Amino acid sequence: MTKPIVAIPADIRSFDGATWHAVQHQYLRAALNAAGVMAFIIPAFEAGYDADAILDRVDGLLVSGSASNVHPSLYGAEATERDGPFDPARDATSLPLIRRAIDRAIPLLAICRGIQELNVALGGSLASEIHEEPGIWDHRRPEGVDRDGMYAIRQTVHIKAGSCIADILGPGDIRVNSLHRQAIARTAPRLQVEATAEDGTVEAVSVIDARAFAVGVQWHPEYWAETDAASNRLFAAFGGAVRSYAAGKLPVITAQASA
Repeated sequence: MTKPIVAIPADIRSFDGATWHAVQHQYLRAALNAAGVMAFIIPAFEAGYDADAILDRVDGLLVSGSASNVHPSLYGAEATERDGPFDPARDATSLPLIRRAIDRAIPLLAICRGIQELNVALGGSLASEIHEEPGIWDHRRPEGVDRDGMYAIRQTVHIKAGSCIADILGPGDIRVNSLHRQAIARTAPRLQVEATAEDGTVEAVSVIDARAFAVGVQWHPEYWAETDAASNRLFAAFGGAVRSYAAGKLPVITAQASA
């Protein structure tokens, strides 16, 4: 059996005066080496896409982190320059794909910006600059370190017993690498909180009525997916769900040209 394929929506980036549709290497590597699946990068456009046409051709959806933030207008808030940077093409691509993947029981793993997109896609809202809130820790990336230091595993999150993630990682406390300045404010009605930081910040969710794997995490399991046990188990579980979905799809029958 050939490896199944997951879609990863791209970010819009500008290099040397040109516009690029890009996904960070760590997500692609984790999909291949930890989940055991292939990945298609889905270009980001603000209009003209058919989410079902994309999902017809893949077996899962992986929504990555990014330096950009979901535009506040999508959850009923007023946008300020401080809330940026924004990527409206990414929003317009990811949110419909998330909704349709859930509707169609296609496995979904949403990471960092992805968990925020998942929450907004299903009717929730986000909080900005959470480190300024009383009692909330500074979850932003540390300054003056290299990327390995930036993504070091240093924060404790508590996984709720009986949750979907507890079935994968076990209940109780684990250490993760969570880097963000925004977080879930109002949890979408269809989401269940699966894990929280010690300050109460939502760190993981699942879709309550999902008929397939549908999980979002605020931390970055992709970065150490090949060496950290918890990160590897999360990607492996996603990969297993993707393979199960692919195995259950009806074969494509190609019409033979008549002689």
